[in-house]
Amino acid sequence: MLMIATVRDVRFNSLLVRDRVTSQNVVVNTRNTRGFFPGDIVRIWYNGVMTPSIPPQIFATRITLIFSPWCCR
Repeated sequence: MLMIATVRDVRFNSLLVRDRVTSQNVVVNTRNTRGFFPGDIVRIWYNGVMTPSIPPQIFATRITLIFSPWCCR
């Protein structure tokens, strides 16, 4: 599955993002959070499994940067 989201917080081994379709906060577990910053818009691939916790959690298989407000102005 694919999610487009805005990064809200960068943590060790996870990102807190806001899904741009549902406006829901989601914790994205990933091995690499370096290079992402709050405000970045990212494309997240995951296996479709989302925990029923609050906020829900997913495990990313791939994350790519779509847009960063901190780059290339």
